[in-house]
Amino acid sequence: QVQLVESGGDSVQAGGSLSLSCTASGYTFSSFANNCMGWFRQAPGKEREGVAVIYHSTGSRYYADSVKGRFTISQGNDENTVTLQMNSLKPEDTAMYYCATNYPRPGCTGLSRRGYSSWGQGTQVTVSS
Repeated sequence: QVQLVESGGDSVQAGGSLSLSCTASGYTFSSFANNCMGWFRQAPGKEREGVAVIYHSTGSRYYADSVKGRFTISQGNDENTVTLQMNSLKPEDTAMYYCATNYPRPGCTGLSRRGYSSWGQGTQVTVSS
């Protein structure tokens, strides 16, 4: 059974930094070739949007334009942890942040949520001005 658990959310002032972690269980990142993990966020009254994604086998990373240059997604050598480092935070980054995996579905849909099959419960990030 796949389980994802996020941690690291907090309240910070604009310009600050946070590091979010997603710990996966029930599978490993190398389970199949097109396995990926994405970070998504959802602010009140808005749709859930893709923030960053990492393809485990190649290490390729993609970011939403709104976070490029500020956020970095990375994976640990333990094959079950992905981190989202968030710098230069802005009030508009305030949202619930979720990690998700496409496993066991084949193919990764990048920053589009439609291909992701398992989601964490979310961790709240609040950025004040």
